[in-house]
Amino acid sequence: MVVIFDWDGTLCDSVEQIVQAMQAAAQACDLPVPEADAVRHIIGLSLVTAMPLLFPGSSAAQQEAMQAAYARCYRALDPGPATLHEGALETLDWLRASGFEVAVATGKSRRGLDRVLQGLGLEGYFHSTRCADETRSKPHPLMLEEILLERGKAAHSALMVGDSEYDLEMARRLGMPSVGVTFGVHSREQLLRHRPLALIDRLAALRELPHVLSQASIG
Repeated sequence: MVVIFDWDGTLCDSVEQIVQAMQAAAQACDLPVPEADAVRHIIGLSLVTAMPLLFPGSSAAQQEAMQAAYARCYRALDPGPATLHEGALETLDWLRASGFEVAVATGKSRRGLDRVLQGLGLEGYFHSTRCADETRSKPHPLMLEEILLERGKAAHSALMVGDSEYDLEMARRLGMPSVGVTFGVHSREQLLRHRPLALIDRLAALRELPHVLSQASIG
């Protein structure tokens, strides 16, 4: 079985940094500064998909400039190695020791994900990773399909863990079981719309859900 995690908001405590970077980028590009809740709502989408939602009526050139400005602002706000949510690494280590493969499906760019993994000393840690600039944006399930193909797994032999309805929707489209985490960007009500097997308030709670992990056959 492969357990596929979203990154920002699920494994990584990076939501506020994303909000601040997006607001700073909008100011730098002379665009209306979005409210924090509006930014939180689009976390998980690719930047190409998110920009028209955050800045309706903006031109393609403005959206392209915003993407570049956001990347600069995010790096400028980066305090150093990324901060993982409490229990994240211990949960990942436990899954690997228990015979599960672990993967990441993220709205980050490949460059961004590789940078944070290197900073954490986790290069090569995950069996597979897929980024938004390599494939279609969530909630389209293509990045999950590509991970499954790479790992030689079927959808029923995987579990998606995420904090946004984009994560759970792409899993639902494939018939893949999912678990929602409640400490990220979307509410319990939003997550429940996509019929996860469970909602958890801390990552370590995955270890307490053998019935969930056994929903997908190992192999």
